[in-house]
Amino acid sequence: MIFSSDNWAGAHPAIAESLIAHAGGYASAYGTSDLDRKVEKKFAEIFEKDVAVFFVGTGTAANSLALATANRAGGITFCHREAHVIADECGAPEFFSHGARLKPVDGPWGKMEAARLESEIRRYPLDNVHGGQPAAVTLTQATESGTVYSLAEIETIAAVAKAHKLPVHMDGARFANALVSLGTTPAEMTWKRGVDLVSFGGTKNGCWCAEALVLFDLSKAHEMHFLRKRSAQLFSKSRFVSAQFEAYFTGDLWLNLARHANAMAARLAEGIAASKTSRLAWQADANEVFPILRKDVAANLRQQGAVFYDWPVPHDLDGSLAENEGLYRLVTSFATQAEDVQRFVAAC
Repeated sequence: MIFSSDNWAGAHPAIAESLIAHAGGYASAYGTSDLDRKVEKKFAEIFEKDVAVFFVGTGTAANSLALATANRAGGITFCHREAHVIADECGAPEFFSHGARLKPVDGPWGKMEAARLESEIRRYPLDNVHGGQPAAVTLTQATESGTVYSLAEIETIAAVAKAHKLPVHMDGARFANALVSLGTTPAEMTWKRGVDLVSFGGTKNGCWCAEALVLFDLSKAHEMHFLRKRSAQLFSKSRFVSAQFEAYFTGDLWLNLARHANAMAARLAEGIAASKTSRLAWQADANEVFPILRKDVAANLRQQGAVFYDWPVPHDLDGSLAENEGLYRLVTSFATQAEDVQRFVAAC
């Protein structure tokens, strides 16, 4: 019963087989091989638009480089208070952007509200040199709370950003999970809603180590080549990232893996909601579930082999838990088995 993180799951067999298939022979390096070009074209096909694709090794690298390319002197990037970029990146976005600040924006269940975003941006008028200047807006899709921005919510946030001439970045570490939750297309969830660049994650959804930064504004690609090299993210044997994405996209594997993970999370949520000893903190949309458990129940689950994390209580829930209760996070993946979900629910 491993519900600690989708990062704990290994690689899907099709991904591993593709790595083996491309392991022999020779291929030109640094993203110039035929396979690299083939996968770049596949990204363009998926997004229904010519895009610039930059492979990197981690989601942290993708997010940090995205915000670096959007930064300006005294720059401030706006994100949700509990977004991964501000809570879990160890200052990497600030480091790679040479000191840009991250400004938290409130909103329930991991999603920033457009009105609050507008208010926070207005705190930094462009003629106030002491305060710094707005540089970008970044939203996490799916969020750290397991929720998903609707297309309308994305469009509304992007409209606020555009009114202030700010680029919009999407942290898509769980991009596929959000996509299948909405039942939409990559184009509809991104550039058609006003998103300018995406951190496209594959590692959490069955890849070994495959992340990409996708730029919809091709004029930014030249600068990104240098930013990626300077950050030590230009892989000489990039074909091994491409090999993963080739298998990932074949036969809609990436969407099917995300659907499975989301379905397992929905089963968990349903079982927890029906339990007499636990309840859902909120209704999640993707592959993360946040139950409130009695601490003795959580301890018993762990004794029976369940693995999951304690989770910090977000601002939305301050003061709502009893002394003997805790908030926990359960994450499902492509590797989650239905019987493990059932065992966990039964133990609750």
